[in-house]
Amino acid sequence: MDAEHDDIGGFLTSRRARLSPTDAGLPDFGGRRRVPGLRREEVALLAGVSPEYYRKLERGTALGVSETVLEGIVRALQLDETEAAHLSDLVRASAVDRRPVRRRPSPRRDQIRPGVQQMLAAMTIVPVFVQNGRLDAVATNALGRALFSELFRGGGSPVNAARFVFLDARSREFYRDWDADARQIVALLRREAGRSPHDEELTALVGELSTRSDLFRRLWASHDVREHRTGTKSVHHPVVGDLTLSFETMDLTSERGLQMLVFTAEPGSPSAAGLQLLADAVTRSSVPVDAPGAAPVVEGLTTRLP
Repeated sequence: MDAEHDDIGGFLTSRRARLSPTDAGLPDFGGRRRVPGLRREEVALLAGVSPEYYRKLERGTALGVSETVLEGIVRALQLDETEAAHLSDLVRASAVDRRPVRRRPSPRRDQIRPGVQQMLAAMTIVPVFVQNGRLDAVATNALGRALFSELFRGGGSPVNAARFVFLDARSREFYRDWDADARQIVALLRREAGRSPHDEELTALVGELSTRSDLFRRLWASHDVREHRTGTKSVHHPVVGDLTLSFETMDLTSERGLQMLVFTAEPGSPSAAGLQLLADAVTRSSVPVDAPGAAPVVEGLTTRLP
């Protein structure tokens, strides 16, 4: 079984393992189960398909799977919107791979147009960060680079959030909830792997992280998936201290596969004061920043919150 078909089986197995018969509305007659969660036969019953059909699907035989069947499995396994989209992507990729001629995805951009960079530079009071699905840093504004200075200080090209979290010890001090951020990073990469199964750079990144980080390898095996739309990020910045920021993510429709993250702090909060202090320091530094390869904006800055 190849990796893509194994992903279908691994994902379905992990989802049914988290459900008990009671969770699924089935009678629980007690007794020990050899493995946790629902049995294949129970999922098949809930999804309205034969046990043999469902077993084939877990083995990666996804050619000809209808939307009705997928909807039944989504209901049976109680998948959320992101998980349902991920399953659909895995099934679609498996079906494409079985055709005589493989359809290659259209090229994806890993850089932004000058007009978009100009827009980022004009956003001076909020940190902005543009990334691709592999979590490479594609572009920032000056305040975004200052906020994530530790990420850029590590060097390497491309600068990548997953490498920073799993391979750079400084990330544990920077991210105040490092465990949650690490799980989120892996779930984001899992989701991207479903969307872009033929991305060779993503495959290489996952292979590198799996080889060098036992934790990444264990989290990858959980098959959890997430979208990066909105949330809170808590960091310990080396210049202004602790910051708790909300973020909103927007797809750059003119730049396929790129997302723009915009960070804000609650007005009047200590984090708002810290972010303003950082913005003032960036303005005073007069360091030109317009690409991920530039030096960190906060190099040499020593101002700290009292």
